[in-house]
This record gives sequence, C-alpha cells and structure tokens, in this order.
Amino acid sequence: MSMEYYTFSLLFFLPIIFNIIYSRWTTKSTLPPGPKPLPIIGNIHQLGNMPHRAVANLSKIYGPIMTLKLGSRTTIVISSSKILHDVFLKHDLAFSGRVVPQAGKTLNHDKISVIWLPVCPKWRQLRKIATIQLFTTQKLDASRFLREKIMKELVEYVQKCCETRVPVDIGKAGFTTTLNLLSNTLFSKNLASYVSSYPQEFRDLVTHLSEEAGKPNVSDFFPLLGNLDLQGVLKRCTITYNKIFAIFDEIIDARLKGNSKGINDDVLKTLLKLVEDQELSLDEVKHLLFDLFVAGTDTTSNTLEWAMTELLRNSEKMSKVQIEMDKVLDTQEQLQESDIAKLPYLQAVVKETFRLHAPTPFLVPHKSENDVQLGGYLVPKNSSIWVNIWSINRESSVWSNPEMFIPERFLEKEIDIKGRNFELIPFGSGRRICPGMPLAQRMLHLMLATLLKSFNWKHVYENGAKEINMEEKFGITLQKLEPLQAIPVPK
Repeated sequence: MSMEYYTFSLLFFLPIIFNIIYSRWTTKSTLPPGPKPLPIIGNIHQLGNMPHRAVANLSKIYGPIMTLKLGSRTTIVISSSKILHDVFLKHDLAFSGRVVPQAGKTLNHDKISVIWLPVCPKWRQLRKIATIQLFTTQKLDASRFLREKIMKELVEYVQKCCETRVPVDIGKAGFTTTLNLLSNTLFSKNLASYVSSYPQEFRDLVTHLSEEAGKPNVSDFFPLLGNLDLQGVLKRCTITYNKIFAIFDEIIDARLKGNSKGINDDVLKTLLKLVEDQELSLDEVKHLLFDLFVAGTDTTSNTLEWAMTELLRNSEKMSKVQIEMDKVLDTQEQLQESDIAKLPYLQAVVKETFRLHAPTPFLVPHKSENDVQLGGYLVPKNSSIWVNIWSINRESSVWSNPEMFIPERFLEKEIDIKGRNFELIPFGSGRRICPGMPLAQRMLHLMLATLLKSFNWKHVYENGAKEINMEEKFGITLQKLEPLQAIPVPK
C-alpha cells in the first residue's frame, strides 16, 4: 500500500482514537472527588457500623458531592442542600431511578412496589392511587374520627400507667398507636392492644426488615452475586414478608366474604373497588399495603420517641409546648386533628425532631438514568445516589448550633417538610417524595400533642443517677439503641 494511504488512515483515525482516550480520561477526571478505593472492595471498609456518620466525616474532607466505590457500584454521595436543589429541580427525572437492595427483591416486591419500581406506567398508576385515592385532604378528613378514637385509647392506657406508677415505653406505645392509627385508616379496625405482645412482635418484623435492608450485603455491592444470596438475606426476609402478608390475607379474605358490617369508606374498601374495576390486582393491593405499613409504622413511632426524648432532656421546651396548648385549647376536651394548626410551637418541635433525628439517615437510594452534570462534576449513568439527610440537617452554613435542639429556629423562618425546602426533606422530594406524608404528619403531631396535653412527664433517671442514652441503632431507619422509659404524671 502507498504511503499516501497510511498517511490518510493515520489522519482519519487519529482524531477518533484521541477523542476516545480524551473522553475516557475526562470522564474519570470529572467524577466527584472521594477517598481512594481499595482493589475489589473499594471503599466498603470505610462505612463502618454507622455509615451516615462515616460518610458525613468523609464529606468534610472531599466535599458536598463525593464519589465512593462500593464493590462494583459507583456511588455518589450528596451532603449539601444547595446541590439537592439541582438534583430535584433540574434533574429530578434523570435521578428518579432506584437501586434496589437484595432485601427489596423478596417475593418480587421490587416489581410491584411503588417504592422500588422505576418511573413507568405501573409506578405512575400506583402513585396516582396513593396520592389521589388514599391521601387527599378530603379522604383523610373523612377518617379523622377513627384516629381520634385511637388517641382516646392511648390516653386511657397512659392513665393506667400513671395510676400504677409504671413507666411508659414510649417507642412501644408509639408503635402500638401508630399501628392502630394506620390499621383504622386502612381497615377500620385495631391490629393491636397495649397489653398484648402483638405490637412488639409486629415491630420486631418491621425492625428486622429495616436492619436487613440497611446493613452491608455483598449482593448489593456485587450485583452479579445477587442470586447466590451468600448472606441469606433473601431467605430471612422471605420468612418476615410471609408473616406480614399472612396478616393482610386474613383481613382481605374476611372483607371479600362480606364480613364488613358497619365498615365506612376506608382505604381497603377503595382498593378492593379498584380490584373489582380491574384497575389493580389483589397481589398489587397486598404489596401496596406492605409498603404503607412498613414505611409508616417504624418511622413515625421512632420520631415520636426521639421527640419525647428531646423534650425530656429540655424540660423548658416541653413546658413551652404545654403552655401553648393550655392557652389555645380547651383543657377538658379531647384534642382534635384540626387543633394542630393552632399550635405553631408544637409544629416547630416536630420539625426540629425531624432535623436532628431524620426518620431515615439516607433517602431511599436513587439511581442516575443517564450521565448528568452536577455541581461541576459528572455523575455517570447507573450510579447509586446517596442523599445523606443526617449530614444535610447539620450543615453549619444553614443551621446555627446544629447539634442543639432549638425548635424556636422554625418560628423565625418559613421552612416546611413537604419537599420544597431542601435543607429539611425527611419525606424526600420530587417524584419520589413519600406518598404517605400527609397521613404520617397527622399521626405524629396528634400523638405528640395528645401525650403532652394529657400528662406531665419525667424520665426514669430524673434523679440524676443516669442520663438518657442518645445512641442510635442503624438501619433504613434510626432507632434509639436504648428504649425511652418515661413516667406520666397527672396534670
């Protein structure tokens, strides 16, 4: 071949080769910074048993947008409310995917769940049902008398503890109440009582799922090994899932057999009508109920327990809430849901609890559906996106004295928790915001207000023998390591 041919070939292919090399080099060089990964395992060893804290410390070194290599997965960690503004306003669709943990694939839950499904027609249908059919203001107002009935039962239980001078396990009582609040809204019936072991058994099931989904799993870091279930996560979760689904099967079977005398328009009635109209299958109904119970019980009761913990540690804040209620409400009448709007300091206490003790330290992981430029860096397609809510809630540039419990900060500036203020998004934001948020807000405010309106409180260590333990137990949710025991006192 002639020299002209080789010269032409070189001139033709050299720019192509250069562009390929340059593209790969710039892609690598424009990833967000992060700690150097080890071979094979990457940065897994740096997560420890409190990943939210470990990642927050790493972000102080490498910046508010950071790259971790977790096994074969590229993970982008976001620890800044400013960057979240771009994530949810500019690139919400691009970051709307899900990285499904092995635990979420139990019984093919990821193929039906509104939590794990990608944005697709089925996800849109389930999301629409949740937001329009179940959790509108009109629907929730129609069922508020059921929740107020549960509040009366809570007061009666605590009153018995008060009379017998028995401390109240706030987390357990909160879980029982939350479970019944949800079950009455969904099924028009209680699932538990305060004197039975059932609430703790159900809580143990939910806690188990939270811990399984939250702890390191080799199948999540190396998806090619997923089917091997090397750590037995799928096996253990299948047992737990089946126990929870058995509860739903019994309730649904009874309703289908016509055992619904005196039942009002609850959520199950709405869902079964959709099954009758062939808009949903029974299997989809059960998986939707699973999402609502698992996502709604543990997070709400944990937040109640943290709120009471902070108020017991800051007695002047508790007094301030109670004074507000005494001024605004009739002290003799039972608290109504509509009363919450009249209690701005109570609302501030709840917001400050969400800030210091986010229900989930990380949002449920998002996934980038394509390459995205974010904060001056490249986020590659299929990256896992970790939003470190725990860290964002402690940004010193946003929050003064971020480690202190100061509800007053929310009286000074307008910040809501509905996903529009990115410095405080306990329920997420954008397309993936929690659809059950309206109900969760009502339940949490109502429980906390009821406990504070009806009783004074002191903790079992008030004599100074021991301080309240503030240690956490990591999972998808953050529980108190040591349950809060509080003594109710007559007002």
